[in-house]
Amino acid sequence: MSEPQSNIDQLAAVLGRVPSGLSILTACNAAGDSTGMLASWVQQASFAPPCVTVAVNRKRFLHDWLRETRQLALSLVGEGQKQFLGHFGKGFELGEPAFDGLSFAWASNGCPVLLDALGWLAGEVIGEVEAGDHVVYAVEIQEGGCSASLDQMRPWVHIRKNGLSY
Repeated sequence: MSEPQSNIDQLAAVLGRVPSGLSILTACNAAGDSTGMLASWVQQASFAPPCVTVAVNRKRFLHDWLRETRQLALSLVGEGQKQFLGHFGKGFELGEPAFDGLSFAWASNGCPVLLDALGWLAGEVIGEVEAGDHVVYAVEIQEGGCSASLDQMRPWVHIRKNGLSY
């Protein structure tokens, strides 16, 4: 029996093909400022209670806000909803308005949710794991809602060419 061949290029190619859905992660700080970011590492983790995990780069100020307030929301992006990728993909500077020109509401935990997304989930961080350059947050989902497009549009699934960078 021979050993399987492996190299960094093959590892990166295979890792990049691990599919993930696209969401907009939103949060607020203790002063009530809000922001959002494109998140592609979100996964359901539990049925009862309903929980998801989400990975956030530790260099983002949103990471600090999650440690401070422990509240977040996720708005699920549908296929073809490029307006969200263009708007949130570049990220925002501290203090820069993140929701100008968008239709949004506030979840009961104080986080913005995008009304034109497929749907949204809001919850509280109940745990975290250091994972290299990211922190993986476990989030207990406490409420959610959907738009009319949920039954008409598929979620946007993201596949990368290289699993070692965005």
